[in-house]
Order: sequence, then structure tokens, then C-alpha cells
Amino acid sequence: MVKLTMIARVTDGLPLAEGLDDGRDMQDAEFYKQQVKALFKNLSRGQNEASRMSVETGPYIFHYIIEGRVCYLTMCDRAYPKKLAFQYLEDLKNEFERGYGNQIETAARPYAFIKFDTFIQRTKKLYQDTRTQRNIAKLNDELYEVHQVMTRNVQEVLGVGEKLDQVSQMSNRLTSESRVYADKARDLNRQALIRKWAPVAIVLGVVILLFWAKNKIW
Repeated sequence: MVKLTMIARVTDGLPLAEGLDDGRDMQDAEFYKQQVKALFKNLSRGQNEASRMSVETGPYIFHYIIEGRVCYLTMCDRAYPKKLAFQYLEDLKNEFERGYGNQIETAARPYAFIKFDTFIQRTKKLYQDTRTQRNIAKLNDELYEVHQVMTRNVQEVLGVGEKLDQVSQMSNRLTSESRVYADKARDLNRQALIRKWAPVAIVLGVVILLFWAKNKIW
């Protein structure tokens, strides 16, 4: 299954978007997000420049593609088909480029494209069950092959001898930015609920007012 999804600008490692619901059903989600941020930082320094790579980490595996100076990364169970993981990333890349391609270079704050979470969640659902006819067809698509994608260990990629507590320290400064991101997500959800139910509340208020006025008159 797809566990995490994150998108970042390669030139400086700036996070651009993330799956809001990612990691809620797994232990140590924050630990793996810190590893992802460390990978993004490595890429921003010009290390591990393969445009496609799989990186093993514990019971999971990171898959990423780089295109247009943007890295699209997902973390899946090791048993999840690599072919589907990369097709999932391709779908995200195509939609992200279509919607935000001309804004990527000018983005100045983390998670500038928070609204892309809607597409991430919708697309992730399509790829979760590998047994659907849609995903079986994708697995059998001979035109899309991933045999030559390199697979490495996360400690190799982050650097021999680099300790994971250093990764944790490096991500601490993004903690406050993540909180802001979560607050904005809650605000968006609240606004959506208000837009959905405000007309109903108005109609009910008018009906109650008319009923009260009728009783007063009679």
C-alpha cells in the first residue's frame, strides 16, 4: 500500500505538497517523514542525481522520480509492486505540472500548494488495491517498465556513517512550518463545511421565523 506521498523542489529541498492523511495508520510516521526531508536535502546538494530511484528503509521502500526540478516521492510497503508505485508518481507529476508548473520556481514558502492534497488522496485510492482490473492492466502494460530503476539502502543514500538522530535535528526547524500547514488544512475544511451547510441553515432560519411570525399573528 501507498503510505506517504511528498513533493519537493529539487533546487533547495523546499516541500511543495504532501498527503495530509498520510501516516495516520502507521507507527513512526514522523521518523520516515524526517528521512524523506533528508533525502530532499541530499538532492538539493546535487547528490543521488538519478531521475528515478527506489530506496529501502526498514519494512518500507521510497520510490521517487525527478522531473522539471521537482521530486515526487512515495513510500510503500516492500511488497507493493514497483511498477504501480512509479505509475502513481507519474499521475501526480502530470497533474502537478498541469496545475502548478509555472509557479514552482517562484514558490517562497513550504507547502505552497496545499490544495494538491485533494488530488493526492483521490489518486492514492485508485492505487491502493493492486487486484482491481485497472491496476492489473497497468501491471501488464509492457510499454511501462521499471526494471532498470536503481534500488539502494537509505543509509547509503543519506551517507555512510550519518546517524538518524542527525536527520531528526535537520527536520526540527520544519516542525513549526508543518504545524502551519496543518492549521491551514483545517481552515480549508472548515470553510468547505460552511459553504456546504450555510444555505441550509439560512433556509431553516427563514422557515422558523415565518412559523414564529404566523403564530404571533394568529
